[in-house]
Amino acid sequence: MHTGLRITAFAAALAATFGTAYGVGAGVDPIVADGAPAPHDGHGERDDARSEVPRPDGGGGHRGHQDTPAGGLQISEDGYTLDLATPHVTAGQRGELRFTVRDAGGAAVTAYQREHDKELHLVLASRDLVTYRHLHPTRAADGTWSTPVDLPAAGGYRVFADFTPAGKDARNLTLGADLAASGRYEPARLPAPNRTARVDGYQVALAGSLRPGKASELKLTVTRDGEPVNDLQPYLGAYGHLVALRSGDLAYLHVHPNGEPGDGTTEPGPEISFTATAPSGGTYRLFLDFRHRGEVRTAAFTVRAGSVPGADEPAPAGTPEHSGGHGH
Repeated sequence: MHTGLRITAFAAALAATFGTAYGVGAGVDPIVADGAPAPHDGHGERDDARSEVPRPDGGGGHRGHQDTPAGGLQISEDGYTLDLATPHVTAGQRGELRFTVRDAGGAAVTAYQREHDKELHLVLASRDLVTYRHLHPTRAADGTWSTPVDLPAAGGYRVFADFTPAGKDARNLTLGADLAASGRYEPARLPAPNRTARVDGYQVALAGSLRPGKASELKLTVTRDGEPVNDLQPYLGAYGHLVALRSGDLAYLHVHPNGEPGDGTTEPGPEISFTATAPSGGTYRLFLDFRHRGEVRTAAFTVRAGSVPGADEPAPAGTPEHSGGHGH
C-alpha cells in the first residue's frame, strides 16, 4: 500500500436469497456497527471490468486516463487465489474466520512483503455498509490465516484480503470473497450523508469531496470534548487509515494519508489529510481508523460523489450524526 491513493474495485453479486431467516450455519468477530436505522467463484478467471483513473501528470490511457484492472471483483488474480475456509458464520456468535492465499500451483503462500507493519490487511464489510472492520489476522507456519470474528447481524458480507506477495516483481493485490452470516435477516438502510461522526467522546469532522475521475483532498479533523486532539498515535505506520466502499457493488478505495509520522512535516493531529479519486459517481461509506490514548477507534461517514444532487455539499442541518466504533 502506498501513500496517497490505491483503488481496487469490488463486485456485488449477492450469494443467497434472503427470507425470514438467512439460512446457513457455522461460527465468527465484533465490528464497527454504525448506529443507523433501518450480499465466488471464478478461480483463475479475470474480470474484464476496468476503472479509469487519471494520473497526476495527465498521462496514461485513453484521453489522459490510465486503465487499471478492477481488482477484488475476482477471487483470483495474477495466479493468486483467496481460499476462504469459513464462507458461513452465525450472527451474534463469536467464532474464527480462516482463509489461505494460494499460488498458481495451489500451494499456500507463506512469504509476503510487509506493508504498514503487516503482511496482510483484511477488510470486512456488510453489504449494507453499516458494519465495517479492518482486521489483522495471524498467519500459521502452513500459510493459514485466522482471526476471531463476531458479526452483529445476519446477511451478506464481503471479505477483502489486501497483500503483496514476496518477490522482486510482485505487486499489491486485493482479492475478494463473499461471507454469509446466518440468523434472522432485517435489511438496514444506508445511513444518511453526514459530515461529522462521534465515537467514544471524540468528534471527527470531514472536509472535502470525493470526485469521480479526479483526485481531491479529504481532510478529517479529530476533537475530543471540543478540544483538538494534537497527540494522535501512529497506527500501522500512519496517523490514520481511510477505506471507502461504494454503495451497491462495494467498489473499494484504500486510501492512505498525505505524510507519515517522523517525516518532519506531518503533525500528529488534529487534522489527517488524504488524496482520493472516486472511480465513479455514487454514494460511498468512508471509514477512518485512528489511534489515541492507546485505543483504535473508527469514525464512519456517508458521502456522495459525482452527478448526484448535493454531491459536494454537506448534509442539511439536523442530519443525524453517525457513531463509529472500535477498530482492530
